[in-house]
Amino acid sequence: MDDIAVGPYREVGCHKLMSLDLGYGTIVNFVLAPNTYFLNHKLISVGDRVSGFYDLNTAAPIGNQANHLARVVSEYKSNRIVKVDYFNNQLVSSGGFLQINIGPNTNITMQNGQSFTGDIANRELVVVYSEASIGMPSQTTPSEIIVLCA
Repeated sequence: MDDIAVGPYREVGCHKLMSLDLGYGTIVNFVLAPNTYFLNHKLISVGDRVSGFYDLNTAAPIGNQANHLARVVSEYKSNRIVKVDYFNNQLVSSGGFLQINIGPNTNITMQNGQSFTGDIANRELVVVYSEASIGMPSQTTPSEIIVLCA
C-alpha cells in the first residue's frame, strides 16, 4: 500500500492506495480513506487475501484511473461470507438476493465496535454469515451485522 495525496492541500498520509491482483493481469485499485471500515478492525498487509466493497455512485478521489473508494475491506476467510449492501424494511438486500433474519446469537454493532440498539432496517449493513438457504431471496441468520452509520 502506498500513500497518496488527496484533497485541495494534497495531504499525504491519511489516504492509501491498495492494489488487488485478481489474476490474469487484472488489477483493481482501492483508495483507503480514514473512514474505510476494516471488518473486525483487521490490519492488512501485502499478500493478504481481501475483498473490497465500494459504492458505485461514489467517485474515487484521485485521477482518471480505475480507482474505487473503499467503503469496507474484509480479509478473506473460507468459512464466512461477507455482504455489504442496503437492506430495506423487510431486511432484503437492494438486489433482492438476500434476506437476513436476526437470531439470538446475531451480534449487532456499529463500526466502532459498540452495540447498536436502533432499528437495522433501511440501512447500509455489513452482514457476516456462513450459509444461506436456496431460494429467492436466499435467507440467512448472520453471526454478525455491522451498521454503517453515515
